[in-house]
Amino acid sequence: MQLHFSPSMRSITISSSNGFIELMKIKVAARHISYRTLFHTILILAFLLPFVFILTAVVTLEGVNKCSSFDCLGRRLGPRFLGRVDDSGRLVRDFYKILNQVNAEEIPHGLKLPASFSQLVSEMKNNQYDARTFAFMLRAMMEKFEREIRESKFSELMNKHFAASSIPKGIHCLSLRLTDEYSSNAHARKQLPPPELLPLLSNKSYHHFILSTDNILAASVVVASTVQSSQKPEKIVFHVITDKKTYAGMHSWFALNPISPAIVEVKGVHQFDWLTRENVPVLEAVENQNGIRNYYHGNHVAGANLSDTTPRTFASKLQARSPKYISLLNHLRIYIPELFPNLDKVVFLDDDVVIQRDLSPLWEIDLEGKVNGAVETCKGEDEWVMSKHFRNYFNFSHPLISKNLDPDECAWAYGMNIFDLSAWRKTNIRETYHSWLRENLKSNLTMWKLGTLPPALIAFKGHVHPIDPSWHMLGLGYQNNTNIESVKKAAVIHYNGQSKPWLQIGLEHLRPFWTKYVNYTNDFIRNCHILES
Repeated sequence: MQLHFSPSMRSITISSSNGFIELMKIKVAARHISYRTLFHTILILAFLLPFVFILTAVVTLEGVNKCSSFDCLGRRLGPRFLGRVDDSGRLVRDFYKILNQVNAEEIPHGLKLPASFSQLVSEMKNNQYDARTFAFMLRAMMEKFEREIRESKFSELMNKHFAASSIPKGIHCLSLRLTDEYSSNAHARKQLPPPELLPLLSNKSYHHFILSTDNILAASVVVASTVQSSQKPEKIVFHVITDKKTYAGMHSWFALNPISPAIVEVKGVHQFDWLTRENVPVLEAVENQNGIRNYYHGNHVAGANLSDTTPRTFASKLQARSPKYISLLNHLRIYIPELFPNLDKVVFLDDDVVIQRDLSPLWEIDLEGKVNGAVETCKGEDEWVMSKHFRNYFNFSHPLISKNLDPDECAWAYGMNIFDLSAWRKTNIRETYHSWLRENLKSNLTMWKLGTLPPALIAFKGHVHPIDPSWHMLGLGYQNNTNIESVKKAAVIHYNGQSKPWLQIGLEHLRPFWTKYVNYTNDFIRNCHILES
């Protein structure tokens, strides 16, 4: 910046350093301004003006539209002083206005939509679309893509449901081959356990495990993982219960593949004298009623209003319609005191669990007079898996449910439970279970949808003793974000959900915890092409 004084000292010019731009010119009247005053004025201007113009330039470059405090002068006047005005804010506001108008109107009929964003940009350039037309096309494209994504998600859930409900070819082959072996090989038919070990089946000093399943491969993993993880395998007795069609194959597997030193007994439901129609009339109705069978085996999409359903809700409804929930094997756990009258304490295991730690300390837990030692599922680090209350299982708009249950009551988990059968026999748990099953049948399944747990939550109400969550980790069949370190530390890991580890839809990073207990060198497993993935 330079100062130029006229020869007559009548005017002063302030210009830029290159001399091309004249910024300010001051005429001086000698009679009114003394040289002392003029000198001080020049000093002040020389000091302030650089700051004013620097602020103006910076604000102009930044494109700031709003201001407060001292720098407002430069922010407001700078762009106009330099001949530049930032209209971006006004443009954005105008576009918001157009979007709101388009959102409130119907999309024009027959609007041809581009297939991609790049095609949209190309068409805008070629056809010179105005902002309103662009907004309509953008909205229509987004709504179309949302519909396609939603339909794709529902199709994925349906396919996953069918995959989870089906029997893999390898597992079906295993059952058939072992059944054939039972009929042709005397070793496959040998008594389990041997006659000299029969008294141990009711010996209360042993640790008795009960497993109810028709999946031979899954049963082999549960038994093998329990024995290999135990510090006292010689004290283990397994009572494996299966249905009539699977009995021969299940017996063959454990007869030809003994898990020494543990003892294994295999029984079919047809071999229990107590399991008569008189004792389980409700379950007979559940299995045979046409309406119930259609609900679990029929078309799961027919009549469903998918437009008002979220994918997560639809997935829950599909899981609730798994055919296993009307299987007698799934309900057998409620009859354990009657099926094993000589036992006082047992651990019940589902077939989709893996044992990773010695479970013998479970028999030392004081249940304080309660019947069922179970992990509660209403609190824990994983909010998706461990956030289950009664409201998650029951329809509280039903008068019987709202009258008798508390929606905030904490739920608990099936899959690994320590049962005090002596205390159980003093209760009316079985009668309560049957009573609520009848009520749900009468109400056309409107009280709850999901399998055996809801009636058990009611029947065991007041009879549950919470045990430490580290004993039983859930969610490995649906929680993709399961913490691997937590899995490694858990005593029992449970693949509850659709993504079972023996299915192709199983979660890849969680499957190895299960496959490590499968004997892939076994001839039957190799011949059925059950491969380690």
